[in-house]
Amino acid sequence: MPISLTNKKKLRNTLLVALFIIILLTARVSYIQFIWGPELSNKASAQQSQSRSITAKRGTIYDSTGKYILAVSSSVESVNVNPTNIPAKDKEKIAQALSNIFELDYEKVLKKVSKRSSIETIIKKVDKEKSDELRNWMTENNITTGINIDEDSKRYYPYGDLAAQVIGFCGSDNQGLDGIEAKYDDELKGTNGKIQRQTNATGESLGGEEYIAAIDGNNLILTIDMTIQSIVEKYLEEACIDNVCTDGGSIIAMNPQNGDILAMATYPSYDLNSPYEPYTDELKSAWDGMEQKDKTTALQGMWRNKAISDTYEPGSVFKTVTASAALEEGIIKDIDAPGQFCCTGSIQVAGARIKCWRYYRPHGSESLREGLMNSCNPVFIGLGQKIGVTKYYDYLEKFGLFSKTGIRLPGEANSIFVKEEKAGPVELATISFGQRFEITPLQMVTAVSTIANHGVYIKPRIVKCIQNSETGEITEIPVETGEQVISKENAEKVLSMMNSVVSEGTGKNAQVVGYNVGGKTGTSEDGVNTGKYVTSFCGVAETDNPEIVLLITLYNPTGEGGHQGGGVAAPVGGKILSEVLPYLDSKT
Repeated sequence: MPISLTNKKKLRNTLLVALFIIILLTARVSYIQFIWGPELSNKASAQQSQSRSITAKRGTIYDSTGKYILAVSSSVESVNVNPTNIPAKDKEKIAQALSNIFELDYEKVLKKVSKRSSIETIIKKVDKEKSDELRNWMTENNITTGINIDEDSKRYYPYGDLAAQVIGFCGSDNQGLDGIEAKYDDELKGTNGKIQRQTNATGESLGGEEYIAAIDGNNLILTIDMTIQSIVEKYLEEACIDNVCTDGGSIIAMNPQNGDILAMATYPSYDLNSPYEPYTDELKSAWDGMEQKDKTTALQGMWRNKAISDTYEPGSVFKTVTASAALEEGIIKDIDAPGQFCCTGSIQVAGARIKCWRYYRPHGSESLREGLMNSCNPVFIGLGQKIGVTKYYDYLEKFGLFSKTGIRLPGEANSIFVKEEKAGPVELATISFGQRFEITPLQMVTAVSTIANHGVYIKPRIVKCIQNSETGEITEIPVETGEQVISKENAEKVLSMMNSVVSEGTGKNAQVVGYNVGGKTGTSEDGVNTGKYVTSFCGVAETDNPEIVLLITLYNPTGEGGHQGGGVAAPVGGKILSEVLPYLDSKT
């Protein structure tokens, strides 16, 4: 029977529609295949892959002897869940068990267990005893999928608050947040590993797991000597408490022969194992009533390394720098020549009268040695005038006082001096005896160490070497020296005068029987019109072959002993050196 014209049209339209649909489907499939293909493939792979991180152990931090561990990572475990692998009927039961075992909020755990994600972290860094409780529960309840217990590491500091501001601490993710931990984070952190497996749409495993091992971080051997650090911290705490130092204190012990920081302490300290908790009794009592911003400020102050981050007026300790420059310029040749100077109690400088600390009973006729022993301001003002601003500033730069030392610790501050072009007679006069400018304790101890190092600038270092965790290979951190700032002969003259300061002058309280100790005391105002003082003592031992330069800085001592360096800081130096020097002898 012939097809009618109407039917032909219907058939043609049907074929056209079918062809159009086929073209659309072909275009859609092509678009999905070639345009969306890579993205969909990645999504499918992500849905079918489950990856868990294996935290690398941070490298161990040792003291200079290699005997004492100052920071170490111990093995702990982390618990994660794969929500897509947990049957709906088990979610509440598992959430309840996890919250009970690890003392977590049930609602928060249930929310994680119920998510449509491949992996959720329940808790990190738990002791094996706790994770074993979970293992036993899983066995008893026949839970075989959906919960993962992975190896992790936790940072631990065996000596608690020892060298806290130097070592620093880590965050929950094992990243260094302060001190050595932060500055050497790239060396210490290592490379995390992972456990990866392929699953089907229902979360069932398609095969074995791929295990990529973590690479542990490298070890550090510091220049800090644990024995010396312990001695220094003991007497720093005693000094700050006995002298009621309202703003704490700091001590640095440096080997002038190689720049090694043998000890660096700040008081008050804090416990590295709980860095976010108040440490002093005063802070503990006020903590609950403090606002969050005040707590943050208090914690930052607790972590602050005063030895490198705080600047201060060094006072008369700085006279060693002025004496060095004067000798090197040939202004003074014979340090014992009598009558080179005459102290009348004060000196007139550009219309300003600057007093000697003993203006009421002037020192009278003095040699340079006697001027340093007496800590006589007019003597050093006169030397500064003869050296002149330009030459004096040259020496300040050579001693490294215009720049940071570059020690590998975070938060190092720089000095504050009036610019050379603005330094007039009065500014030069006050600088020459150590006031109206600010430097860090580290800059000061480095300058004196330069004198003790036969006049050659020596850069301080805090890490002695790095040990590769895989090969055990040791990489030494090189000793760095600068130029010859003053001659060896003149350096010996300054040390000789510093010896007299301790044997006969203002530093007599730092004497140690059987040892030749040199030193210089210092007292300065903490800013202008604050009513606060900084008292200090810088010691060198032994002066004929220096092995240690010690700088004690005490902030605002308000006790009955007063605030003079000779009466407050020098005795601390004597106590420390009386224990440290025999210890150093025992090592040779």
